[in-house]
Formats: sequence, C-alpha cells, structure tokens
Amino acid sequence: MQKAPSVARSVLLALSLLSACAAADATSDAVATSGTSTPRRSMGPAVPGTAAAYLSGLFAAAQGDNDFAAQQFIRALNSDPTNAVIRQQAFLASLLSGRTDALRLAQMMPDDQIAQLLLADADVTAGRWEAAETRFAGLPRSGLTQLLQPMLLAWAQAGQGRTDVALATLSAAPEAQRFHAVYALHGAMIADFGKRTADAARLYRVAATEFGGTNLQLARQLASWQTRQGYPAEAKDTIAGLLESNPEFAIAGQSLEAAIGEKQVRNPADGIAEAYLTLAGALRNQERVAYAPVLLQLALNLRPDLTAARLLVAELQEARTRSDLAQRVLAPVLATDPLAPMVRLRQAAIADRLGNNAEALRILDKLAKDLPDRPEVPTMQGDLLRQKKHFAEAVAAYDRAIALLPQPPTKGSWGLYYYRGIALDRAKQWSRAEADLLLALELQPDQPFVLNYLAYSWTEQGRNFPRAREMIERAVQLRPNDGEITDSLGWVLLRQGDVAGSIKYLERAVELEPEDATITGHLGDAYWAAGRKLEAQFQWRRALNLKPEAEDVPKLQAKLHDAGDTAQP
Repeated sequence: MQKAPSVARSVLLALSLLSACAAADATSDAVATSGTSTPRRSMGPAVPGTAAAYLSGLFAAAQGDNDFAAQQFIRALNSDPTNAVIRQQAFLASLLSGRTDALRLAQMMPDDQIAQLLLADADVTAGRWEAAETRFAGLPRSGLTQLLQPMLLAWAQAGQGRTDVALATLSAAPEAQRFHAVYALHGAMIADFGKRTADAARLYRVAATEFGGTNLQLARQLASWQTRQGYPAEAKDTIAGLLESNPEFAIAGQSLEAAIGEKQVRNPADGIAEAYLTLAGALRNQERVAYAPVLLQLALNLRPDLTAARLLVAELQEARTRSDLAQRVLAPVLATDPLAPMVRLRQAAIADRLGNNAEALRILDKLAKDLPDRPEVPTMQGDLLRQKKHFAEAVAAYDRAIALLPQPPTKGSWGLYYYRGIALDRAKQWSRAEADLLLALELQPDQPFVLNYLAYSWTEQGRNFPRAREMIERAVQLRPNDGEITDSLGWVLLRQGDVAGSIKYLERAVELEPEDATITGHLGDAYWAAGRKLEAQFQWRRALNLKPEAEDVPKLQAKLHDAGDTAQP
C-alpha cells in the first residue's frame, strides 16, 4: 500500500520545555502521593438522588468537558455535602474549568495538596507572600510537590524581597542534584528579579551548561537577560540555537527575535507560573497526563498570557480527541504574542480536524500574508489540500513552500518533497513525482515511508522489481509492525510470482490492520492466485464491507462476479 501518513509537523508540537535532565526523573514516585489521584476506596454517592448527577459528572470528566462535570459534581455535592470523594471530584473539575467554586471547595480540603496549592496561589495574587510561603512550606516533601516545593518557596521568599534566602532555598533543596539545571534557571530568574546581577549571570551560565539541550523556557529567559545586559548578538545566537534544535519553533523565529529583550518573568507570581509549567512539561514527557492539566491550569490562573502553557493544554486536549476544547483554550492568544504564529498554525490544523476545512485554509491564507517568507504555511496548505484530494492545488502549495527552502535542500526537507511527490503522483504527473520521491530518499536513505511509496509505485507500474523488493524489505525491517508497509511487501511478492511468500506477509498485514479494505482485498488476490477461491471471495466480500475507496468498489465487485459470486453485480 502507498502509505501517506501525516508528518508530525510543528502544529503537533511536543513543547521542548525541559531537557532530559529534568524530565527523566519525574517518575511515578514523584506523583504517587498527589492529592489529584482517585482514592482507592470506593466512596460513591450515598444519598439517593445524587447518583445521576455524579455519574454524569464522571462521564463528562472522562470526555474532557470539565465545566459540565463541575456543574454535575456540585449538584451531587449539594445533595451529599459530607461526601469527600464527590467534593474532590467537584474541586478538580472546577479547577480545570476555571470556575470560582474551586477556591471555595479548596478551603474544605486541608489535606489535599492541589487544594493547598490553589489557596497559596490566591495568597500570591493578593500579595500575601508570607501566607503563601507558609502554605508552600506546609506541603509534604513527597509526591507531586517534592519537585515543586523548592521553587514555590523560593519565589514566595523573593516576593518578600528575601533574595538571599530564596537562592539558599534552591541550592539546599534535596532534589538539587537531580534538578540542578531547573533550579539554577529559577535561581537565575530570582536573582535577576532581585537585581543581583553577578548571581544571575552565574546561574544563567549554570542553567545553559547543564540543561540537556536548548528549550523554550531557557532560551527566552537567557536571551532576554543577554539583551538587557548589552549582548544582543549573543541573545540572537541563543534564539537561533533554539530554532536549530527545535524546528517546530521556526515559524515563530522572527517574532521571538523581535521580543528578545522582553523580560519573561515580570514578578514572582510569573515565576510560580513558570514553575508549574516546568513540572507540567516534565510530566507530559513522562506521559503523566493526568497531572499535567492540573499544573497547567494553576499556571494559567496566575498568568493567563502564558502561551506556552496554552499550547501544551491544547496538545493534551487533542490527545484526548477533544479538538473543540483545544481550539477554545487557544482562542485568547493575541496576535501580538511572540508564539502567535505557532498558535495560528495549530488553530488551522484543529479547524481542519473539526471538519472546517474552509476555516483552516482561511487561517492559513491570513498567516501566509503575514509571514510570506515562511515555508511552514504553504506546507500545511498543501497538506490540507492533498488530504481533501485537491491534488493539483496541493502541488501548487508545495511548490510555493519548496521555493522558500534554502538550497541545496537539507535532510530535514525530505518530508516536503515526499508529500509533493504523492500529490504529483495523484495528479497524474509521475515523472515529477518520481524525481521528488528519489530526492526525498536521497535526503533520508532509510526513510521507510519513502521506501514503501516508491517501491509500491514501481511495482504497480511493472518496473524495477528487484530494487522495489529490496527497498520494501528494508522498510519492513525498519517498521515491522506497520500493516500498510507489510502489505506492500506482500503485494510486491505477489506481483513477482511468490504467492506463498505474499500470503505470509498479507495475512500478517491483515492482523495488523484488520479494518483496512485495500489490505483485505490484496489478501483475497493472493488467495485466488493460490487457488484458495472460497477464501479469496470471502476476503473480497469483507473488503467491500470495510468502506473501500470509491474507485476500488467496482474492481472488487468485478472480481466477485468473475469468481461466480452471483450476489454481486
């Protein structure tokens, strides 16, 4: 099968908020005692009349609709006000949906860590820094707060003007060795805020050295510091390093550079929001997605303009197939935000996923006018048009994108040539398509999708059988559990007369992709070639029931008719 998956472009970013030095240690023991976990002892609603609301809340929460879930849990709690489980569910849903009920409920939950964080944040917002420090200090030094507590305490102390104490808190933290880079970065920001220039310079150097790679938080903070200290060239190099190591940020490169001197942490409350974002990024990298949304909401409560947090929330919502909620969380981002180009690109992808292709293309047209020199925009336009089978228009969009690439093309450009090759093939321009596919293969010689597509195409054309077989066998080695690539090998073997070998791989492909009409039809062809006619007819009939491509329907019907299946036209 000619595999044409969607390349994971920048719109599906995984924000590089932390390097491995921090994320690798955010393991299960760090979150095991979090107050956000569901109690092991089942304590559902005990009062008649609350069950329906409670169950509705559970269902809504599972679907990611936290606002409706909060309404239902609060309704259940009003009927059963002493039920601790319902109260916790109502609190979490209210927190995640931004409802003011969360603060009221938190005051009833003295033993819940997340509730205490929210109450401390309320103190922060009100400028009650001593009260906030007391709450942060009272958190248990285990579980989720084990990693957060030193940063939260330090920022609360910084809010009181106690810069020396704050820096000492971070340097003496039990986790300081494992999280040295993270604590160094927050120490640098605290020293920067406290006008401790020498300490800030030293700690920024430590953070830059000890992080496992350049990430968004580090790069923006460091570049801002370098610019404000009179080193604009070094600041530009820092942003350039971010873009080089994280290409998903490239579309925002110009706006990030334009805002290079802006102070990223304007006050200690911003610093606390950054701390929540830091740990949320680590938990996301560790796939602790149940906890990351809570931390991100705490960050956004303190700093609604923290766009990196909004992007990460949107990613988590999309992972739960709640594109509508992802779109909602990105809506407040202003056009003047340095990360706005990334947001607009993501919004276009979400609009298309929601079935609004016209809106997606409208967003991209506007973005293309604003950023005429960026290839990411026409690239996505090409992707959307290709997926809608507007192949000639997709080719034109890809042409515009490729014209914006540096020449000669780099290894990272293989995907663009690959997708233009697919669009050209479907637009009946095989000579250009073949040239693009060969160039993509030259840029990435072991790219399994390119190997697969080109080998399958040659096989369909009856050309280059030996090389096609060699290429598809290599693709299967690289992706042994990919049903579509395994199907291609089976199909190549069938076309070359190896019927027994083709059946082996096609049966495996059907196991891997049991709902794929094309693969099922190919297995029927192989059975027919082997003389297993009843099995062949069964697979062809099954393929017809699996919603095949429109052009494949008459082909399957004709095979069944020729095989003597009178039930088919």
